[in-house]
Amino acid sequence: MQSHDEKVRNVAQQLKAAAKKGVRVEFVKKSVSHLVPNPYTDPNETPKIDLSPLDELLKIDEKNLTCTAESGLTFEDLTRATLAKGLIPNTVSELKGITIGGAVSGCSVESMSYKDGGFHDSCLEYEVITGEGEVLSCSREKDPKIFEMMHGSYGTLGVISKIKFKLLPAKPFVKMEYHHHSNFDEFWSELRKRCEKADYEFVDAIIHSPSKFVICLGRMVDDAPYVSNYEWLNIYYKSTAIKTEDYLATQHYFYRYDAECHWLTRTTPVLENKLVRLLVGKIFLGSTNLITWSNRFRHILKLKKRPEVVVDVFIPSKRFKEFYQWYESDFDFFPLWIVPYRVKDYYPWLSKKWAKKMDDHFLIDCAIYGKNNSDPRIDYSDLMEKKVYELGGIKTLISRNHYDEQSFWEIYCKPTYDDMKKRLDPGNVFDGLYERFAPTKFRKK
Repeated sequence: MQSHDEKVRNVAQQLKAAAKKGVRVEFVKKSVSHLVPNPYTDPNETPKIDLSPLDELLKIDEKNLTCTAESGLTFEDLTRATLAKGLIPNTVSELKGITIGGAVSGCSVESMSYKDGGFHDSCLEYEVITGEGEVLSCSREKDPKIFEMMHGSYGTLGVISKIKFKLLPAKPFVKMEYHHHSNFDEFWSELRKRCEKADYEFVDAIIHSPSKFVICLGRMVDDAPYVSNYEWLNIYYKSTAIKTEDYLATQHYFYRYDAECHWLTRTTPVLENKLVRLLVGKIFLGSTNLITWSNRFRHILKLKKRPEVVVDVFIPSKRFKEFYQWYESDFDFFPLWIVPYRVKDYYPWLSKKWAKKMDDHFLIDCAIYGKNNSDPRIDYSDLMEKKVYELGGIKTLISRNHYDEQSFWEIYCKPTYDDMKKRLDPGNVFDGLYERFAPTKFRKK
């Protein structure tokens, strides 16, 4: 097996060669990409660099509660190893195949984010390979600008090859409580109180309908009278609508949404049938399988007028009620996943103008999975983007984007990004942030 340094040298040499030729590159990874599949891109149009060997856990430091791992390590493999030692990361992404590098490059938040922020907020140090093949190390003390700009750069500034991050003590089971409400005001009042009190390790919510709001509260425990499993025949999100209490193994709790990729199986209703799940569930269920099949059917997806809306949007908490009232009347798609997200400091990729407009360090991640978007009169993806922009929120870039360049750089800090781009990738080997997610990338050719 190659050592970590040998793997890094191999990638660095390929990037140096690409920079000399002036060509842009894409990366091959062992795990599937968790960007929403885009049927309008040509998978063969750019040279590929293989990052799949960078997937090892390098060290668990039980004394100092830290872990060091290569960026391609999936959260499923990571948590299996740390739980064996009674430890977990501060934030664990909800899908098994998400990698720790992907969680930093994008934005990975979950039910611990209401107090601990995103996974990137628990990171202590990154090893980064630049567009010119230079290998550097950065942290909040050493090259802090580079360190902070890695989050939210979506791989357009450099390749993160190694990450050192914090760990927390863990227990083998999670006891869940589901608090049911019939109206938004009661739901929102309790959700805020729970986040302020911080007496549960895990806090998120599912709005099943305009009259069914469920707050999902979890505590790690040493013992469980029974254990539910939602990896195959049973469906987690449906259980929250009828149960008031549940127990899950901690490893299974983290990936409770994975079998359905939240509830994207609803777009193919037969996959929620128990007999079908028994017979072919192992082939089709799970985020990795579902994304893989979507990519295989990319040519069929091109026939749709528009793909379904799959996106996370971050709404300032002080405007969440306003957002929800609009969502219920104009968007009208349920379930809706709700994840409170505490931002300790505004990230440097966020423009000062937008930070001032946002004026809130407590955000609500509203995750929409599978809204039908075939109505010829309304493009719901564009409608959502405009509403989030109006409210001073942030729409993740994982799926269709509609921003013109001026609007995009009102949200993102162009001077800071350009400064980092000149330093880390002057030859534009990785593509630019706006160019990578520009509206033309999501249109029929």
